[in-house]
Amino acid sequence: MEETTHSPSEEGTIQVLLVEDDDRLARLTSRYLQEHGLLVTVASTGPEGLSEANRHAYDVILLDVMLPGRDGIEVCRELRTRSDIPIIMVTARGEEVDRVIGLETGADDYLAKPYSPRELLARIRAQVRRARGRAGPSSQPIQAGKLSLDPRSLRATLDGKVLPLTTYEFALLRVLAERAGRVLSREQLLDLVKGNAEEVFDRSVDVHIFRIRQKIEEDPRNPKLLRTVRGAGYLLASGEES
Repeated sequence: MEETTHSPSEEGTIQVLLVEDDDRLARLTSRYLQEHGLLVTVASTGPEGLSEANRHAYDVILLDVMLPGRDGIEVCRELRTRSDIPIIMVTARGEEVDRVIGLETGADDYLAKPYSPRELLARIRAQVRRARGRAGPSSQPIQAGKLSLDPRSLRATLDGKVLPLTTYEFALLRVLAERAGRVLSREQLLDLVKGNAEEVFDRSVDVHIFRIRQKIEEDPRNPKLLRTVRGAGYLLASGEES
């Protein structure tokens, strides 16, 4: 394992765990990110990645899907049982079904190889901004019926009960809550949450909506709070509607 010695986390410093078994790609990616001020630790197997993620508090994890020992899907699934750290899946696979599987296991974002180092850096920074509560212009608490969101702490509650959301799920729910009662298309949601809708597939929104419903609806198959408006998009009910 190649490791960068970490000092205590500082405001603005991004600490990255890169789990990648391609030694050359890991070196190139690590060098590029370090040249842009990030601190990078590299693990080359699934078990190493899990061990390192448990040992140190990182800001984001870059996780390859095809790993020796345990694949990225398994690693992501296990991490999600105890952590909401932003996870970006990185893989040579480009099929939508693989991307959906990655998101369903709890990944916040997905990037297919070959990727642009600049795009990777932008996505890392976007995920960390969300996780640090600086994803948007406002940090004031948001209320939509019994749903409350605190952008500063990334804490969401429903009727007083804390919701176990990932950073991307929080960002998506925040966008909907800020516009409660309005229908937002997939394209609008992608644009509002990610900053642009390029190279992002519509199905990713459906997957995240599905996961959010599992956490906020009494009956996810018959949603009352987060509704689908056929042919138009999604709507989060306001207090009066819910």
